[in-house]
Amino acid sequence: MAVTTSAAPPPPPSTAPQKPGWEPIPVESPPPWLRPTIRIRLTVLYGGMFLIAGVLLLWIIYLLAAQALHQGNELPFRLITGQVSGNSSCALPSSGSADEFTRAIGSCMQNQREVALNTLLRRSLMALIGLTVVAFAFGYVMAGRVLSPLGRITRTARGVVSSDLKRRIELDGPDDELKELADTFDDMLDRLERSFDAQRRFVANASHELRTPLAINRTLLEVQLADPEASADLQQLGKTLLATNERSEQLVEGLLLLARSDNEIVDRKPVDVAEAASQALDQTRAEAQAKGVELRSELGPAVVQGNGVLLERIALNLVQNAVRYNTADGWVEVTTGTEAGQALLIVTNTGPVVPAYEVDNLFEPFRRLRTERTGSDKGVGLGLSIARSVARAHGGFISAEPREGGGLVMRVVIPL
Repeated sequence: MAVTTSAAPPPPPSTAPQKPGWEPIPVESPPPWLRPTIRIRLTVLYGGMFLIAGVLLLWIIYLLAAQALHQGNELPFRLITGQVSGNSSCALPSSGSADEFTRAIGSCMQNQREVALNTLLRRSLMALIGLTVVAFAFGYVMAGRVLSPLGRITRTARGVVSSDLKRRIELDGPDDELKELADTFDDMLDRLERSFDAQRRFVANASHELRTPLAINRTLLEVQLADPEASADLQQLGKTLLATNERSEQLVEGLLLLARSDNEIVDRKPVDVAEAASQALDQTRAEAQAKGVELRSELGPAVVQGNGVLLERIALNLVQNAVRYNTADGWVEVTTGTEAGQALLIVTNTGPVVPAYEVDNLFEPFRRLRTERTGSDKGVGLGLSIARSVARAHGGFISAEPREGGGLVMRVVIPL
């Protein structure tokens, strides 16, 4: 016989006593109508200015009215021993009945009141114009003081660059919308600084981690190819792998340079664009002679503040592209100089006809004319992308135009 026992319900879980200090102390925020927002401050400012202007205008009108009444009480005539003298607009009869004399005095008084009212109106209008000018001037000054934090925010935003994110607004003053905007902008700069620092660390680590195995592979392949006992098939395989490894090294170098050149240059030195173009021509001359491409140059001085290695890379990439994407018996012309306070680097070449709608695609990474991905031995497809990034990092830009008859005209503009 089985005996069943009812299980007792489990005891409720014991909760540990809450330690003091766990709960944050609530901070009482002021009511919305007591917070010194920009709307309330501007309302108080312009309302107070309107009140002050109204009080001043009433005071001036009161003084003018008192003066007009005082002048209105003065009779425009006087009686001298039976004779009456007055001004030209008020004539009293020398003799007549009392009614005629009364009507003449009333006419004189009416004329005097009109003169007083006209004087009051004219002076009131002059006072209103004067107060309007003062109110506008005072309002302009006060509005500038209230909105001055916006200028500080704007100057900080313009001064911040991707490679120098240490600047902050740190706006003091009342807790209004402008301070909230400044604090939000400072928080955004903090996040951007952390992001760019992480990017720089990644690029530095990737430079080492990606270059090392490729360099080891290249060394092993070169050692294997140097072995005289290696078979012909092994020699051919080694050369193919060595070319593939070299292409991978170029790709890694291009990607790392593209990542570094996206940041604005901070450490600038005087660099002559003509000298950078001359170095690029010297490095490309052998390849141009092998392809039968004539190199022309007209190098005028154009000294800018920037990084010499990166500027030389712009010229080298443009000249190499102009040589590689050219025709037999073609030519490449490189021109440097200054114009309107800017340094110019112009590379013109013959070559296949380039449609105008394809020009913008040439600056995208891994893009070529009428092809989406690179697949030839002419390069890794990053030359123009790197040139555009370097030009932007120097505060300039690069543009391309199809040349009549085939080829391109590449123009690099960098501020002096």
